[in-house]
Amino acid sequence: MQNKSLSGPAHSTINRRQILMGAAAFGLSAGYSVRVAAQTYPSQNILLVVPFTPGGSTDILARLLGQRLEGALKYPVIVESRPGAGGSVGVGSVARAAADGHTLVMGHIGTFAVNPALYPKLPYDPVKSFEPVSGIANVHNMLVVHPDVPAKTLQELIEYAKQNPGKLNYASGGIGSAAHIAMVALADRAGITMTHVPYRGTAPAVTDLLGGRVQLTFTGAPNLLQHVEAGTMRALAVSGSSRLKGAPNVPTVAESGFPGFEASQWYGILVPAGTPKAIVDRLNTEIRTAMAAPEIAERLSLEGAEVWTSTPAEFRDHIAKEMARWGDLVKRTGIKPE
Repeated sequence: MQNKSLSGPAHSTINRRQILMGAAAFGLSAGYSVRVAAQTYPSQNILLVVPFTPGGSTDILARLLGQRLEGALKYPVIVESRPGAGGSVGVGSVARAAADGHTLVMGHIGTFAVNPALYPKLPYDPVKSFEPVSGIANVHNMLVVHPDVPAKTLQELIEYAKQNPGKLNYASGGIGSAAHIAMVALADRAGITMTHVPYRGTAPAVTDLLGGRVQLTFTGAPNLLQHVEAGTMRALAVSGSSRLKGAPNVPTVAESGFPGFEASQWYGILVPAGTPKAIVDRLNTEIRTAMAAPEIAERLSLEGAEVWTSTPAEFRDHIAKEMARWGDLVKRTGIKPE
């Protein structure tokens, strides 16, 4: 009896059919697994990484949001600081984390808009390594000086800087930090020269300003308002498009002779690339609900910040625009990492 070959057209048809059926089954299985993962999310504690030292605006916002998310997600939200290299160390660690929604990072203008132009080899890609979830808040920078500085207004400070080039030292939370970039933008616009003194975080920068070891800074208002109210710092201007509710007598930079100037910080939550869309959407919903609470808006407003939430797509577009804007300033002014 002649054996029938299994290599002919009929067998090819069967193979193709089996492959297609297998692929379809795999697709259904994968889709089912994603849905189940989203329905059972979260299944463990959630880690929210702050890529800077404790005590700054990023840390303050992370802890405020974390408290709210704990109630909604029914699991502890652990806020952990992982500073280093302008925030690149902490952000890079999240890029390598499991894409299951249990590791979040507090994104920031510095780590996602400035660092890509500042550092030639980042341990993450600000676009490809993450799924944006939602914006959180905008924080206005406040320009403050030590009381010994003989300037009561921004214009007086500029005149003093022009008469004493290089004499003024300004503090920031590090090279490429929001405070550094804001001051570079202002100095570039005003045509003045000052000496930059970078610190490993906002908190030590503010401490040295209080001690008179540096003369000024231009950082997030939540870190400064208590010192301004106590008279240990003098506020000259804020960087937003409007005055702060918590400091209504402090003019904006735009009102002080530089129309259109704005250099505020923004913050938002991102997760590793590949995180299921259902989990991203769940996080987006919970974050926007948490930040919509009237008491949150009131507290942020008094501290020099404002709630800013978004869809994942809106946050992605915002990051792209900010990368282009601040990347141009970095290249034009020649800012270099240490």
